[in-house]
Amino acid sequence: MASAPSSFSPPAGSGPSSRERDSEAGLHLPETARELVKILVAGPFGVGKTTLIDSVSEIRPLHTEEHLTQASVAVDDLAGVRDKTTTTVAIDFGRISLGGGIVLYLFGTPGQERFRSLWDDIAYGALGALVLVDTRRIDDSFDVLGMVEESGLPYAVALNTFPDSKNYGEEQLRRALDLEHDTPLVMCDARDTNSSVDALLALVQHLIDRNSRRTEPR
Repeated sequence: MASAPSSFSPPAGSGPSSRERDSEAGLHLPETARELVKILVAGPFGVGKTTLIDSVSEIRPLHTEEHLTQASVAVDDLAGVRDKTTTTVAIDFGRISLGGGIVLYLFGTPGQERFRSLWDDIAYGALGALVLVDTRRIDDSFDVLGMVEESGLPYAVALNTFPDSKNYGEEQLRRALDLEHDTPLVMCDARDTNSSVDALLALVQHLIDRNSRRTEPR
């Protein structure tokens, strides 16, 4: 991969329905596909992983969501996400074709600690991760960031915006999240196709830059 592709042209407005996307793009890979890249979409409970994959996937997304029950109240912190009624219990899956023949396979991972045993299986073969963070609940991101770092995956952080999101300076956020200076940190509205694609492109460019540094002659 030489440079981050930006030829993706999302539809105007809220985008086509899943049926329309299936009809337009088809379930099969485009003939232009050259590089298939597995990407994790990670983050704590209720941060918007499913929403982001829905907003960009060119095929009907796969979801494994279940309704929250009274039994989960003690383990799933609903602070800041009181309207949430479902949770991902295995994976979300979507696909997006970018310019230059790059196709991203997006795997959304459960954010709760009790699903940690799934992490190694889902992360196997991934080249990187996009970690979604809610600035109203920054502490909730630490466990997920820890799992990503332990796996050795390069990652970018996308701050998913909510109506009552708190505003912090970039350096303050980097310190709070203990990010390396070269880890991309971007704003994102997971409901918006353009914004979600931009966040994924930031991650793709980060992967390209890391690969270029490794292959430079010494």
